[in-house]
Amino acid sequence: MAKVTDMVLLNKPGEKILLLGNHAIARGALEANIAVFAAYPGTPSSELTDTMAAVAKDAGVYMEYSTNEKVAFETALSAAWSGLRSMTAMKHVGLNVAADTFMSAVGMGVEGGFVVMVADDPSMWSSQNEQDTRVFGKFANVPVLEPCSVQEAKDLTKYAFEISEKFKHMVILRTTTRSSHMRGDVVLGELPDEIVNKVRRHGKFEKDPKRFVDIPAHSRNFHPKILENIEKIREEFANCPFNKIEGNGKVGIIAPGLSYAYVKEALSWLNVDDVKILKLATPFPVPYKLVETFLEGLEKVLIVEELEPVVEEQIKMWAYDKGLNIPIYGKNIVPRIYEMDTKRAVIAISKFLGIETPINFEELDAKYKEISSVLPPRPPSLCPACPHRNSFFAINKATRKKAIFPSDIGCYTLGVLPPLSAVDTTVAMGGSIGVAHGLSVAINGAKNEETYEKKQVVVATIGDSTFYHTGLPAIANAIYNRSNILVVVVDNEITAMTGDQPNPGTGETPHGVGKRIPIEDVVKAMGADFVEVVNPYDIKKTTEVIKKALEVEGVSVVVSRQVCALYRVGKARKNKEKLPLYKVNTDKCTGCKTCIVTFGCPAIFWDAENKKAKIDPTMCWGCGSCAQVCPFGAFELVKEAE
Repeated sequence: MAKVTDMVLLNKPGEKILLLGNHAIARGALEANIAVFAAYPGTPSSELTDTMAAVAKDAGVYMEYSTNEKVAFETALSAAWSGLRSMTAMKHVGLNVAADTFMSAVGMGVEGGFVVMVADDPSMWSSQNEQDTRVFGKFANVPVLEPCSVQEAKDLTKYAFEISEKFKHMVILRTTTRSSHMRGDVVLGELPDEIVNKVRRHGKFEKDPKRFVDIPAHSRNFHPKILENIEKIREEFANCPFNKIEGNGKVGIIAPGLSYAYVKEALSWLNVDDVKILKLATPFPVPYKLVETFLEGLEKVLIVEELEPVVEEQIKMWAYDKGLNIPIYGKNIVPRIYEMDTKRAVIAISKFLGIETPINFEELDAKYKEISSVLPPRPPSLCPACPHRNSFFAINKATRKKAIFPSDIGCYTLGVLPPLSAVDTTVAMGGSIGVAHGLSVAINGAKNEETYEKKQVVVATIGDSTFYHTGLPAIANAIYNRSNILVVVVDNEITAMTGDQPNPGTGETPHGVGKRIPIEDVVKAMGADFVEVVNPYDIKKTTEVIKKALEVEGVSVVVSRQVCALYRVGKARKNKEKLPLYKVNTDKCTGCKTCIVTFGCPAIFWDAENKKAKIDPTMCWGCGSCAQVCPFGAFELVKEAE
């Protein structure tokens, strides 16, 4: 089977291959002759970033895993200022992190094409909210392009670079979880000679302080130019090859992005073919000339779009100003929450047309609800041998659970679930330390206040990649303002949740060895009052160190370091190494369930017949933590002969 990297770099124009949406975007960027790519991984955008990392050397592209989205944005933006085609990628909440630079840089423009790929997550499959990036584009006056298929994901990426370079204006390529992760046939275009020959390109930055120094005297001139430019782009989009009018009828449907595919399928379900459709790949700015042509002869229109009424608001305002007396339906029929699907499109279109749905969805939903109520729950869980479980277990032992536990975004957020139940707040990346500090000073006061009295222990947990991402300013603030908190950095030596990407703690980069920055060195230099590194696989020692840290008045940091179990086991299996295996000695097991009700490793289950704990050998990854947790020594290492 061909590797994805081989397919993405395949220089056979006209060849048809099967690609993931994110892989197709990577191919489109290569066909557009991208020179610089910088990103922080975030689902559902991660595959694009990992693909670019894998092909960078063989394509002459500079690629980096940046410490956060703001830094990635600034890296790629600077390359575009220097005349190189560049790209950054992030998930929707990542744009919040980059927003400061994003909003300010719009008026400065670019020289080389600059594409900001943002992957939204309607229905919040792996995110804390479902914000709509198209709103950000409209807010900042940045054009937004949105593909409806895997083929279009590739082709629209290339088009985005062309539009950006033509108008010297950054462009957002907006995807969703579904369009990023769907697969489809892609007809390849030609790769530029520089990509084929692995030519690393270098740009040239021309100094222009009035353009690139964003002081009020300069930036006052930007806004009129931005508005003028966006109207020029609106006119350009009227001829965009990815926008099209199809079908005939007295009623019309406008469908941006992936909603177009759902509308087409819904009309097929409904057996309706006398509808005029405007397929829109440019949700902002909406090309009014094309809309005007589309509306000719129509009696009413439905806008089917996912999440916010971005297209609807633009068209309704324009239609009102034009004095057009045509009913335009949208969010009064189409849901404003969660992701679009064929069922939702069918229901909305059937209401719009006044016809029956081909399926009784209410009856179907009732049956689903009835069946779901009797099915056992399947919540996500930390992996077997996950070092984070040990860290949380040790924190619980050391604090007797009598603490407040702010945490962060990562695998370890699953510590919120029983039996660990060691996460009380999670709001955003890096938020654990900021929230911990705020709670401590709110409840106890700061150490330099006369009213300070330690009444409540606050223990924050944060991952290694997240620590570098946005934890650094927060811990500097806590130390500076004399907080009294314990920060446990659960360092699994990789950016695990998004697919094992490197970070400054690993010292690895796509272009070779970088410089490793140990977390303990950073917090010592900042002036933390207590710093120690532990191995969470040694639960007793970890618990002792956490207790010791809690006795210190000030900001204590415990770095709980052990490589991600999934990453470790994957490497071991690849190298055909044997993993240790544990079993339960039934003579020693008393059935106390300590291993299940306080530790919760998914490899351990309850044998109801024998009233003993038992290990599933297919799930045991040999960390030996169970042997440390059991008060009766019932877990034993399986000998090779057994």
